[in-house]
Amino acid sequence: MSAAPALAAPAEAAAVLELDGASKAFGPVQALSNVTLRLRRGQVHCLAGENGAGKSTLIKVLTGAHRADSGSFRIEGEPVTNPTPAALRSLGVQAVYQELSLLPHLSVAENLFMGRLPAHKGLLDRGDLRRRARKALDDVGLNNVSPDAIVERLPAATRQLVEIAKVLTADTVKVIVFDEPTTALTEAESKGLLEHIKRLRDSGVAILYVTHRLEEMFEIGDWVTVLRDGGLSESGPMSEYDEDKLITAMVGREITSLYPDTHKVPGTPLLRVRGLQRESGGPTIDFDLRSGEILGIGGLLGSGRSELLLSLFGATPIVAGEIQVDGKSVKPTGPRTMMNAGIGLLTEDRKVLGLLPELSIRENVTIASLRRGSRHGLLPPQEMSDEADKLLDSLRLRAGSYNQPVSTLSGGNQQKVLLARWLLTKPKILVFDEPTKGIDVGAKGELYTVIGNLADSGLGIIVVSSYLPELLGLADRVLVLKDGAVAGELGRAASEEDVLRLASGGGQRPQSSANGSNGKVDAGA
Repeated sequence: MSAAPALAAPAEAAAVLELDGASKAFGPVQALSNVTLRLRRGQVHCLAGENGAGKSTLIKVLTGAHRADSGSFRIEGEPVTNPTPAALRSLGVQAVYQELSLLPHLSVAENLFMGRLPAHKGLLDRGDLRRRARKALDDVGLNNVSPDAIVERLPAATRQLVEIAKVLTADTVKVIVFDEPTTALTEAESKGLLEHIKRLRDSGVAILYVTHRLEEMFEIGDWVTVLRDGGLSESGPMSEYDEDKLITAMVGREITSLYPDTHKVPGTPLLRVRGLQRESGGPTIDFDLRSGEILGIGGLLGSGRSELLLSLFGATPIVAGEIQVDGKSVKPTGPRTMMNAGIGLLTEDRKVLGLLPELSIRENVTIASLRRGSRHGLLPPQEMSDEADKLLDSLRLRAGSYNQPVSTLSGGNQQKVLLARWLLTKPKILVFDEPTKGIDVGAKGELYTVIGNLADSGLGIIVVSSYLPELLGLADRVLVLKDGAVAGELGRAASEEDVLRLASGGGQRPQSSANGSNGKVDAGA
Protein backbone atom coordinates (compact mmCIF):
# COMPACT_ATOMS: atom_id res chain seq x y z
CA MET A 1 0.00 0.00 0.00
CA SER A 2 1.18 3.51 -0.72
CA ALA A 3 -0.38 6.37 1.26
CA ALA A 4 0.46 10.03 1.54
CA PRO A 5 1.98 11.30 4.80
CA ALA A 6 -0.37 12.63 7.47
CA LEU A 7 -1.17 16.32 7.47
CA ALA A 8 -1.69 18.43 10.57
CA ALA A 9 -4.64 20.41 9.25
CA PRO A 10 -7.07 18.18 7.30
CA ALA A 11 -9.25 21.09 6.15
CA GLU A 12 -6.23 22.64 4.38
CA ALA A 13 -4.99 19.42 2.77
CA ALA A 14 -5.06 18.95 -0.97
CA ALA A 15 -8.11 17.26 -2.45
CA VAL A 16 -7.31 13.69 -3.49
CA LEU A 17 -10.69 13.11 -5.13
CA GLU A 18 -12.87 15.81 -6.68
CA LEU A 19 -16.35 15.32 -8.07
CA ASP A 20 -17.95 18.44 -9.56
CA GLY A 21 -21.55 18.85 -10.70
CA ALA A 22 -22.33 15.14 -10.79
CA SER A 23 -25.84 14.18 -11.91
CA LYS A 24 -27.36 10.74 -12.45
CA ALA A 25 -30.86 9.73 -13.52
CA PHE A 26 -32.52 6.33 -13.77
CA GLY A 27 -35.36 6.83 -16.22
CA PRO A 28 -37.66 9.50 -14.77
CA VAL A 29 -36.00 9.34 -11.33
CA GLN A 30 -33.25 11.92 -10.77
CA ALA A 31 -31.03 10.16 -8.23
CA LEU A 32 -28.27 12.80 -8.16
CA SER A 33 -28.48 16.43 -9.18
CA ASN A 34 -25.39 18.66 -9.50
CA VAL A 35 -23.50 17.22 -6.51
CA THR A 36 -19.96 18.37 -5.70
CA LEU A 37 -17.68 16.47 -3.31
CA ARG A 38 -14.05 16.87 -2.27
CA LEU A 39 -12.16 14.25 -0.28
CA ARG A 40 -8.86 15.36 1.31
CA ARG A 41 -5.82 13.58 2.67
CA GLY A 42 -5.94 12.85 6.38
CA GLN A 43 -9.62 13.74 6.67
CA VAL A 44 -12.74 11.73 7.56
CA HIS A 45 -15.50 13.12 5.37
CA CYS A 46 -18.97 11.97 6.50
CA LEU A 47 -21.82 11.62 4.01
CA ALA A 48 -25.24 12.14 5.57
CA GLY A 49 -28.80 12.03 4.28
CA GLU A 50 -32.05 10.14 4.49
CA ASN A 51 -32.57 6.88 2.63
CA GLY A 52 -33.31 7.88 -0.94
CA ALA A 53 -31.26 11.07 -0.65
CA GLY A 54 -28.70 9.79 -3.17
CA LYS A 55 -25.92 8.45 -0.92
CA SER A 56 -25.79 4.99 -2.48
CA THR A 57 -25.83 6.41 -6.00
CA LEU A 58 -23.01 8.82 -5.12
CA ILE A 59 -20.93 5.97 -3.67
CA LYS A 60 -21.45 3.94 -6.85
CA VAL A 61 -20.35 6.90 -8.97
CA LEU A 62 -17.24 7.34 -6.80
CA THR A 63 -16.32 3.65 -7.11
CA GLY A 64 -17.19 3.30 -10.81
CA ALA A 65 -20.27 1.09 -10.45
CA HIS A 66 -22.32 3.90 -12.07
CA ARG A 67 -21.13 6.54 -14.50
CA ALA A 68 -22.49 10.03 -13.91
CA ASP A 69 -24.60 11.54 -16.71
CA SER A 70 -22.74 14.83 -16.29
CA GLY A 71 -20.01 16.41 -14.19
CA SER A 72 -16.23 16.04 -13.86
CA PHE A 73 -14.15 13.51 -11.90
CA ARG A 74 -10.52 14.10 -10.87
CA ILE A 75 -7.97 12.15 -8.84
CA GLU A 76 -5.13 14.34 -7.53
CA GLY A 77 -6.02 16.97 -10.11
CA GLU A 78 -5.96 14.61 -13.10
CA PRO A 79 -9.23 14.01 -15.00
CA VAL A 80 -10.62 10.46 -14.85
CA THR A 81 -11.91 9.79 -18.35
CA ASN A 82 -12.88 6.15 -17.85
CA PRO A 83 -14.18 5.74 -14.26
CA THR A 84 -14.66 1.98 -14.23
CA PRO A 85 -14.31 0.04 -10.95
CA ALA A 86 -10.97 -1.45 -12.05
CA ALA A 87 -9.62 1.91 -13.22
CA LEU A 88 -10.58 3.66 -9.99
CA ARG A 89 -9.11 0.90 -7.84
CA SER A 90 -5.84 1.22 -9.73
CA LEU A 91 -5.94 4.98 -9.06
CA GLY A 92 -6.30 4.34 -5.33
CA VAL A 93 -10.08 4.50 -4.69
CA GLN A 94 -10.97 1.53 -2.49
CA ALA A 95 -14.25 0.63 -0.73
CA VAL A 96 -15.43 -1.36 2.29
CA TYR A 97 -19.12 -2.11 1.92
CA GLN A 98 -21.74 -3.11 4.46
CA GLU A 99 -22.14 -6.41 2.56
CA LEU A 100 -18.62 -7.80 2.62
CA SER A 101 -16.97 -9.20 -0.51
CA LEU A 102 -15.20 -12.03 1.34
CA LEU A 103 -15.70 -15.62 0.21
CA PRO A 104 -16.83 -17.42 3.39
CA HIS A 105 -15.52 -20.93 2.60
CA LEU A 106 -11.98 -19.81 1.78
CA SER A 107 -9.15 -18.95 4.15
CA VAL A 108 -8.29 -15.45 5.29
CA ALA A 109 -5.08 -15.48 3.23
CA GLU A 110 -6.88 -16.61 0.07
CA ASN A 111 -9.46 -13.86 0.53
CA LEU A 112 -6.82 -11.19 1.08
CA PHE A 113 -5.03 -11.92 -2.18
CA MET A 114 -7.78 -13.39 -4.35
CA GLY A 115 -6.89 -12.69 -7.98
CA ARG A 116 -3.31 -11.87 -6.95
CA LEU A 117 -2.21 -15.16 -5.38
CA PRO A 118 1.61 -15.50 -5.35
CA ALA A 119 2.90 -18.31 -7.54
CA HIS A 120 6.21 -20.00 -8.25
CA LYS A 121 6.63 -21.86 -11.54
CA GLY A 122 2.90 -21.83 -12.04
CA LEU A 123 2.08 -23.25 -8.61
CA LEU A 124 0.64 -21.45 -5.60
CA ASP A 125 3.39 -20.38 -3.23
CA ARG A 126 1.62 -20.99 0.09
CA GLY A 127 4.59 -19.88 2.17
CA ASP A 128 4.72 -16.50 0.45
CA LEU A 129 0.92 -16.22 0.69
CA ARG A 130 1.01 -16.79 4.46
CA ARG A 131 3.86 -14.26 4.92
CA ARG A 132 2.01 -11.58 2.98
CA ALA A 133 -1.24 -12.35 4.78
CA ARG A 134 0.48 -12.25 8.17
CA LYS A 135 1.79 -8.74 7.48
CA ALA A 136 -1.61 -7.54 6.20
CA LEU A 137 -3.38 -8.89 9.29
CA ASP A 138 -0.79 -7.38 11.65
CA ASP A 139 -1.26 -4.00 9.97
CA VAL A 140 -4.92 -3.92 11.09
CA GLY A 141 -4.27 -5.33 14.56
CA LEU A 142 -5.39 -8.90 13.85
CA ASN A 143 -2.26 -10.40 15.38
CA ASN A 144 -4.16 -13.39 16.78
CA VAL A 145 -5.92 -14.35 13.54
CA SER A 146 -4.32 -17.14 11.53
CA PRO A 147 -3.95 -16.64 7.75
CA ASP A 148 -5.31 -20.20 7.43
CA ALA A 149 -8.52 -19.47 9.37
CA ILE A 150 -11.74 -20.00 7.41
CA VAL A 151 -13.58 -16.68 7.03
CA GLU A 152 -17.07 -17.94 7.90
CA ARG A 153 -15.83 -19.06 11.33
CA LEU A 154 -14.68 -15.56 12.29
CA PRO A 155 -16.74 -13.04 14.31
CA ALA A 156 -18.41 -10.22 12.38
CA ALA A 157 -15.98 -7.56 13.62
CA THR A 158 -12.98 -9.67 12.63
CA ARG A 159 -14.42 -10.23 9.15
CA GLN A 160 -14.86 -6.47 8.83
CA LEU A 161 -11.19 -5.90 9.67
CA VAL A 162 -10.16 -8.65 7.23
CA GLU A 163 -12.07 -6.73 4.55
CA ILE A 164 -10.13 -3.59 5.46
CA ALA A 165 -6.87 -5.54 5.36
CA LYS A 166 -7.83 -6.76 1.88
CA VAL A 167 -8.36 -3.18 0.74
CA LEU A 168 -5.01 -2.12 2.20
CA THR A 169 -3.14 -4.79 0.24
CA ALA A 170 -3.92 -2.89 -2.96
CA ASP A 171 -0.92 -1.34 -4.69
CA THR A 172 -2.31 2.18 -4.19
CA VAL A 173 -4.65 3.38 -1.44
CA LYS A 174 -5.54 7.06 -1.53
CA VAL A 175 -9.27 7.00 -0.72
CA ILE A 176 -11.32 4.47 1.26
CA VAL A 177 -15.11 4.57 1.18
CA PHE A 178 -16.77 3.00 4.25
CA ASP A 179 -20.44 2.21 3.66
CA GLU A 180 -22.31 1.44 6.90
CA PRO A 181 -19.39 -0.60 8.32
CA THR A 182 -20.77 -0.97 11.88
CA THR A 183 -24.32 -2.15 11.12
CA ALA A 184 -23.65 -5.76 12.15
CA LEU A 185 -21.22 -4.96 14.97
CA THR A 186 -21.69 -4.68 18.73
CA GLU A 187 -20.97 -1.40 20.48
CA ALA A 188 -17.51 -2.56 21.57
CA GLU A 189 -16.71 -3.88 18.09
CA SER A 190 -17.87 -0.63 16.51
CA LYS A 191 -15.65 1.37 18.84
CA GLY A 192 -12.64 -0.71 17.85
CA LEU A 193 -13.37 -0.25 14.14
CA LEU A 194 -13.71 3.53 14.54
CA GLU A 195 -10.34 3.64 16.27
CA HIS A 196 -8.80 1.84 13.32
CA ILE A 197 -10.40 4.28 10.87
CA LYS A 198 -8.85 7.13 12.86
CA ARG A 199 -5.44 5.49 12.44
CA LEU A 200 -6.00 5.25 8.69
CA ARG A 201 -6.92 8.94 8.62
CA ASP A 202 -3.78 9.81 10.59
CA SER A 203 -1.68 7.89 8.05
CA GLY A 204 -2.86 10.30 5.34
CA VAL A 205 -5.68 8.31 3.72
CA ALA A 206 -8.80 10.23 2.64
CA ILE A 207 -11.89 8.62 4.19
CA LEU A 208 -15.50 8.86 3.06
CA TYR A 209 -17.66 7.55 5.92
CA VAL A 210 -21.34 6.73 5.43
CA THR A 211 -23.54 5.77 8.38
CA HIS A 212 -27.02 6.30 9.82
CA ARG A 213 -25.51 6.54 13.31
CA LEU A 214 -25.12 10.23 14.02
CA GLU A 215 -23.00 9.62 17.12
CA GLU A 216 -20.35 7.96 14.94
CA MET A 217 -20.21 10.97 12.63
CA PHE A 218 -19.55 13.29 15.56
CA GLU A 219 -16.93 10.94 16.97
CA ILE A 220 -14.72 10.58 13.88
CA GLY A 221 -15.90 13.17 11.34
CA ASP A 222 -13.80 16.17 10.29
CA TRP A 223 -16.19 17.32 7.54
CA VAL A 224 -19.76 16.49 6.57
CA THR A 225 -21.69 16.68 3.31
CA VAL A 226 -25.47 16.35 3.52
CA LEU A 227 -27.59 15.17 0.58
CA ARG A 228 -31.32 15.72 0.34
CA ASP A 229 -33.57 14.53 -2.52
CA GLY A 230 -30.53 13.80 -4.69
CA GLY A 231 -29.02 17.27 -4.33
CA LEU A 232 -26.45 18.93 -2.10
CA SER A 233 -28.11 20.28 1.04
CA GLU A 234 -25.11 21.51 3.06
CA SER A 235 -21.39 20.86 3.48
CA GLY A 236 -19.01 22.09 6.15
CA PRO A 237 -16.76 21.30 9.13
CA MET A 238 -18.27 18.78 11.55
CA SER A 239 -17.44 21.16 14.41
CA GLU A 240 -20.10 23.58 13.13
CA TYR A 241 -22.91 21.04 13.60
CA ASP A 242 -24.80 19.59 16.51
CA GLU A 243 -27.31 16.76 16.22
CA ASP A 244 -30.34 19.03 15.76
CA LYS A 245 -28.69 21.09 13.02
CA LEU A 246 -27.53 17.98 11.18
CA ILE A 247 -30.97 16.35 11.33
CA THR A 248 -32.58 19.56 10.05
CA ALA A 249 -30.15 19.62 7.11
CA MET A 250 -30.95 15.99 6.31
CA VAL A 251 -34.75 16.08 6.46
CA GLY A 252 -35.41 19.73 5.58
CA ARG A 253 -37.40 20.35 8.74
CA GLU A 254 -36.84 20.52 12.46
CA ILE A 255 -37.60 17.37 14.43
CA THR A 256 -38.39 18.44 17.96
CA SER A 257 -38.84 14.89 19.22
CA LEU A 258 -38.22 11.65 17.38
CA TYR A 259 -40.34 9.61 19.74
CA PRO A 260 -44.13 9.83 20.05
CA ASP A 261 -45.51 11.26 23.25
CA THR A 262 -49.04 10.00 22.85
CA HIS A 263 -49.02 7.01 25.21
CA LYS A 264 -52.41 6.29 26.73
CA VAL A 265 -53.38 4.21 29.75
CA PRO A 266 -53.13 0.56 28.59
CA GLY A 267 -56.38 -1.30 28.11
CA THR A 268 -57.30 -4.94 28.52
CA PRO A 269 -54.70 -7.74 28.23
CA LEU A 270 -54.11 -8.82 24.63
CA LEU A 271 -51.22 -11.21 25.16
CA ARG A 272 -50.60 -13.37 28.20
CA VAL A 273 -47.48 -15.55 28.38
CA ARG A 274 -46.97 -17.98 31.23
CA GLY A 275 -44.15 -20.49 31.77
CA LEU A 276 -42.78 -20.14 28.24
CA GLN A 277 -39.80 -22.47 27.97
CA ARG A 278 -37.80 -22.71 24.74
CA GLU A 279 -35.70 -25.74 25.62
CA SER A 280 -35.81 -28.48 28.23
CA GLY A 281 -34.26 -27.35 31.49
CA GLY A 282 -34.09 -23.75 30.30
CA PRO A 283 -35.58 -20.69 32.03
CA THR A 284 -39.28 -19.84 31.84
CA ILE A 285 -40.73 -16.47 30.88
CA ASP A 286 -43.92 -14.77 32.09
CA PHE A 287 -45.29 -11.43 30.88
CA ASP A 288 -48.42 -9.61 29.74
CA LEU A 289 -49.10 -7.12 26.95
CA ARG A 290 -52.13 -4.85 27.02
CA SER A 291 -53.98 -3.12 24.21
CA GLY A 292 -52.56 0.31 23.47
CA GLU A 293 -49.24 -0.57 25.14
CA ILE A 294 -45.72 -0.56 23.70
CA LEU A 295 -43.61 -3.18 25.48
CA GLY A 296 -39.87 -2.96 24.93
CA ILE A 297 -37.62 -5.99 25.24
CA GLY A 298 -33.98 -5.24 26.00
CA GLY A 299 -30.84 -7.20 26.71
CA LEU A 300 -27.36 -7.85 25.41
CA LEU A 301 -26.61 -9.84 22.25
CA GLY A 302 -27.29 -13.49 22.98
CA SER A 303 -29.80 -12.74 25.74
CA GLY A 304 -32.62 -14.44 23.82
CA ARG A 305 -34.59 -11.40 22.65
CA SER A 306 -35.08 -12.38 19.01
CA GLU A 307 -35.49 -16.04 19.97
CA LEU A 308 -38.38 -15.09 22.24
CA LEU A 309 -40.12 -13.26 19.39
CA LEU A 310 -39.67 -16.22 17.04
CA SER A 311 -41.20 -18.53 19.65
CA LEU A 312 -44.18 -16.20 20.11
CA PHE A 313 -44.67 -16.23 16.35
CA GLY A 314 -44.46 -20.00 16.14
CA ALA A 315 -41.30 -19.92 14.01
CA THR A 316 -39.27 -21.87 16.58
CA PRO A 317 -40.71 -24.55 18.89
CA ILE A 318 -41.26 -24.34 22.64
CA VAL A 319 -41.22 -27.23 25.10
CA ALA A 320 -43.63 -25.76 27.67
CA GLY A 321 -45.82 -22.79 28.45
CA GLU A 322 -49.13 -21.16 27.64
CA ILE A 323 -49.84 -18.29 25.25
CA GLN A 324 -53.18 -16.48 25.29
CA VAL A 325 -54.16 -13.97 22.61
CA ASP A 326 -57.17 -11.82 23.48
CA GLY A 327 -58.24 -14.32 26.15
CA LYS A 328 -57.95 -17.43 23.98
CA SER A 329 -55.21 -20.04 24.38
CA VAL A 330 -53.14 -20.59 21.26
CA LYS A 331 -50.54 -23.28 20.66
CA PRO A 332 -47.62 -21.78 18.66
CA THR A 333 -47.44 -24.67 16.20
CA GLY A 334 -46.35 -22.45 13.33
CA PRO A 335 -46.42 -18.91 11.92
CA ARG A 336 -49.74 -19.45 10.15
CA THR A 337 -51.42 -20.39 13.44
CA MET A 338 -50.10 -17.28 15.18
CA MET A 339 -50.99 -15.05 12.22
CA ASN A 340 -54.54 -16.37 12.36
CA ALA A 341 -54.56 -15.61 16.08
CA GLY A 342 -53.64 -11.98 15.34
CA ILE A 343 -49.85 -11.72 15.72
CA GLY A 344 -47.62 -10.14 13.08
CA LEU A 345 -43.80 -10.16 13.14
CA LEU A 346 -41.48 -7.68 11.41
CA THR A 347 -38.13 -9.43 11.40
CA GLU A 348 -34.68 -7.99 12.04
CA ASP A 349 -33.37 -9.01 8.62
CA ARG A 350 -36.10 -7.80 6.30
CA LYS A 351 -34.14 -8.72 3.16
CA VAL A 352 -33.57 -12.37 4.12
CA LEU A 353 -36.55 -13.23 6.35
CA GLY A 354 -39.17 -10.69 5.32
CA LEU A 355 -39.23 -9.33 1.80
CA LEU A 356 -39.41 -11.19 -1.49
CA PRO A 357 -37.14 -8.95 -3.57
CA GLU A 358 -38.17 -10.26 -6.99
CA LEU A 359 -41.84 -9.42 -6.35
CA SER A 360 -43.46 -6.00 -6.64
CA ILE A 361 -44.26 -3.72 -3.74
CA ARG A 362 -47.96 -4.53 -3.96
CA GLU A 363 -47.32 -8.30 -4.16
CA ASN A 364 -45.11 -8.13 -1.06
CA VAL A 365 -47.90 -6.40 0.84
CA THR A 366 -50.71 -8.79 -0.15
CA ILE A 367 -48.84 -12.10 0.04
CA ALA A 368 -49.57 -12.73 3.74
CA SER A 369 -53.31 -12.22 3.18
CA LEU A 370 -53.85 -14.32 0.04
CA ARG A 371 -55.63 -17.15 1.85
CA ARG A 372 -58.06 -14.67 3.35
CA GLY A 373 -58.97 -12.89 0.14
CA SER A 374 -58.07 -15.03 -2.86
CA ARG A 375 -60.29 -17.73 -4.29
CA HIS A 376 -57.43 -20.14 -4.94
CA GLY A 377 -54.60 -18.51 -2.96
CA LEU A 378 -52.86 -17.38 -6.14
CA LEU A 379 -53.71 -13.76 -6.89
CA PRO A 380 -55.13 -11.05 -4.63
CA PRO A 381 -58.60 -9.77 -5.52
CA GLN A 382 -58.90 -6.16 -6.63
CA GLU A 383 -60.38 -5.15 -3.27
CA MET A 384 -57.28 -6.41 -1.46
CA SER A 385 -54.95 -4.65 -3.90
CA ASP A 386 -56.88 -1.41 -3.40
CA GLU A 387 -56.68 -1.82 0.37
CA ALA A 388 -52.93 -2.46 0.12
CA ASP A 389 -52.49 0.71 -1.94
CA LYS A 390 -54.41 2.75 0.64
CA LEU A 391 -52.20 1.41 3.42
CA LEU A 392 -49.06 2.28 1.46
CA ASP A 393 -50.44 5.76 0.81
CA SER A 394 -51.18 6.25 4.51
CA LEU A 395 -47.62 5.22 5.38
CA ARG A 396 -46.29 7.76 2.85
CA LEU A 397 -44.30 5.18 0.92
CA ARG A 398 -41.90 6.82 -1.52
CA ALA A 399 -42.09 4.91 -4.81
CA GLY A 400 -42.75 5.70 -8.46
CA SER A 401 -45.21 2.80 -8.73
CA TYR A 402 -46.43 0.04 -6.44
CA ASN A 403 -45.71 -2.35 -9.32
CA GLN A 404 -41.95 -1.78 -9.14
CA PRO A 405 -39.75 -4.43 -7.44
CA VAL A 406 -39.53 -3.99 -3.69
CA SER A 407 -35.73 -4.37 -3.97
CA THR A 408 -35.58 -0.89 -5.54
CA LEU A 409 -36.76 0.79 -2.33
CA SER A 410 -34.66 2.29 0.44
CA GLY A 411 -34.44 0.54 3.82
CA GLY A 412 -37.02 2.78 5.46
CA ASN A 413 -39.52 2.25 2.65
CA GLN A 414 -38.93 -1.51 2.69
CA GLN A 415 -39.83 -1.49 6.37
CA LYS A 416 -43.05 0.34 5.52
CA VAL A 417 -43.89 -2.37 2.99
CA LEU A 418 -43.51 -5.06 5.67
CA LEU A 419 -45.63 -3.01 8.05
CA ALA A 420 -48.35 -2.61 5.41
CA ARG A 421 -48.26 -6.39 4.83
CA TRP A 422 -49.07 -7.08 8.46
CA LEU A 423 -51.64 -4.31 8.78
CA LEU A 424 -53.51 -5.91 5.88
CA THR A 425 -53.90 -9.08 7.99
CA LYS A 426 -55.83 -7.06 10.65
CA PRO A 427 -53.51 -7.96 13.53
CA LYS A 428 -54.13 -7.46 17.24
CA ILE A 429 -50.45 -7.57 18.15
CA LEU A 430 -47.45 -6.37 16.14
CA VAL A 431 -43.92 -7.45 17.03
CA PHE A 432 -40.93 -5.42 15.78
CA ASP A 433 -37.41 -6.88 15.87
CA GLU A 434 -34.83 -4.07 15.42
CA PRO A 435 -37.39 -1.96 13.50
CA THR A 436 -35.00 0.81 12.40
CA LYS A 437 -31.88 -1.21 11.55
CA GLY A 438 -30.25 0.48 8.55
CA ILE A 439 -32.84 3.28 8.46
CA ASP A 440 -31.99 6.98 8.41
CA VAL A 441 -33.08 9.45 11.07
CA GLY A 442 -35.93 11.00 9.07
CA ALA A 443 -37.46 7.61 8.28
CA LYS A 444 -36.98 6.61 11.92
CA GLY A 445 -39.10 9.54 13.06
CA GLU A 446 -41.85 8.58 10.62
CA LEU A 447 -41.78 4.94 11.76
CA TYR A 448 -41.87 5.92 15.45
CA THR A 449 -44.96 8.04 14.77
CA VAL A 450 -46.63 5.11 12.98
CA ILE A 451 -45.84 2.77 15.88
CA GLY A 452 -47.25 5.30 18.36
CA ASN A 453 -50.42 5.72 16.28
CA LEU A 454 -50.89 1.94 16.08
CA ALA A 455 -50.69 1.71 19.86
CA ASP A 456 -53.15 4.58 20.18
CA SER A 457 -55.55 2.66 17.93
CA GLY A 458 -55.55 -0.22 20.43
CA LEU A 459 -52.96 -2.62 19.06
CA GLY A 460 -50.46 -4.24 21.38
CA ILE A 461 -46.87 -3.51 20.31
CA ILE A 462 -43.66 -5.36 21.22
CA VAL A 463 -40.32 -3.79 20.22
CA VAL A 464 -36.87 -5.39 20.46
CA SER A 465 -34.03 -2.93 19.93
CA SER A 466 -30.30 -2.89 20.62
CA TYR A 467 -30.34 0.92 20.46
CA LEU A 468 -31.22 1.92 24.00
CA PRO A 469 -32.43 5.50 23.28
CA GLU A 470 -34.93 3.98 20.83
CA LEU A 471 -36.03 1.29 23.27
CA LEU A 472 -36.57 3.77 26.11
CA GLY A 473 -38.05 6.45 23.87
CA LEU A 474 -40.73 4.17 22.45
CA ALA A 475 -41.67 1.79 25.24
CA ASP A 476 -44.16 2.27 28.08
CA ARG A 477 -42.16 -0.35 29.98
CA VAL A 478 -39.13 -2.50 29.24
CA LEU A 479 -38.63 -6.20 29.92
CA VAL A 480 -34.90 -6.93 30.23
CA LEU A 481 -33.61 -10.41 29.35
CA LYS A 482 -30.41 -12.13 30.42
CA ASP A 483 -29.48 -15.67 29.38
CA GLY A 484 -33.00 -16.29 28.13
CA ALA A 485 -34.69 -15.28 31.41
CA VAL A 486 -36.38 -12.08 32.58
CA ALA A 487 -33.84 -10.14 34.61
CA GLY A 488 -36.26 -7.36 35.51
CA GLU A 489 -38.84 -4.85 34.34
CA LEU A 490 -38.43 -1.08 34.04
CA GLY A 491 -40.84 1.82 33.59
CA ARG A 492 -40.78 4.77 31.19
CA ALA A 493 -38.46 6.83 33.39
CA ALA A 494 -35.72 4.21 33.22
CA SER A 495 -32.22 5.15 32.09
CA GLU A 496 -29.81 3.36 29.78
CA GLU A 497 -27.75 2.51 32.87
CA ASP A 498 -30.78 0.78 34.41
CA VAL A 499 -31.18 -1.44 31.34
CA LEU A 500 -27.48 -2.29 31.16
CA ARG A 501 -27.33 -3.07 34.88
CA LEU A 502 -30.08 -5.66 34.54
CA ALA A 503 -28.79 -6.99 31.21
CA SER A 504 -25.32 -7.61 32.62
CA GLY A 505 -26.57 -9.29 35.80
CA GLY A 506 -26.11 -6.36 38.15
CA GLY A 507 -29.64 -6.59 39.47
CA GLN A 508 -32.38 -3.99 39.69
CA ARG A 509 -31.65 -0.90 41.74
CA PRO A 510 -33.94 -0.10 44.70
CA GLN A 511 -37.22 1.57 43.70
CA SER A 512 -39.25 4.09 45.61
CA SER A 513 -42.52 3.52 43.80
CA ALA A 514 -44.31 0.87 41.80
CA ASN A 515 -47.55 0.58 39.93
CA GLY A 516 -49.14 -2.52 41.34
CA SER A 517 -51.90 -2.68 38.74
CA ASN A 518 -49.60 -3.94 35.99
CA GLY A 519 -46.31 -4.65 37.69
CA LYS A 520 -44.73 -1.53 36.16
CA VAL A 521 -41.74 -0.21 38.08
CA ASP A 522 -40.68 3.43 37.83
CA ALA A 523 -36.94 3.02 37.46
CA GLY A 524 -36.40 6.75 37.50
CA ALA A 525 -37.93 7.28 40.91
